[in-house]
Amino acid sequence: MSEHSEAAAFRPYDPTLVLLTVEEAARRLRIGRTLCYSLVSSGQLESVVVGRLRRIPPEAVIEYVTRLRQSHRTPITSAA
Repeated sequence: MSEHSEAAAFRPYDPTLVLLTVEEAARRLRIGRTLCYSLVSSGQLESVVVGRLRRIPPEAVIEYVTRLRQSHRTPITSAA
């Protein structure tokens, strides 16, 4: 791993960021960059284009996780 990528891997969470790169969103989701690009391409993870750059609103990451949690919820059955 290069010195630059090591620094990026350990960059602390910055709540002041208005938009995230795909790499930053992937890091927050703890998934690979390729999977994150796939989620963006499929529309599962909202993104916007700024000039020629693809960016992800931080709220979109939270919304994606919320949808995942809702879709994987198992109903509780009574044990009577």
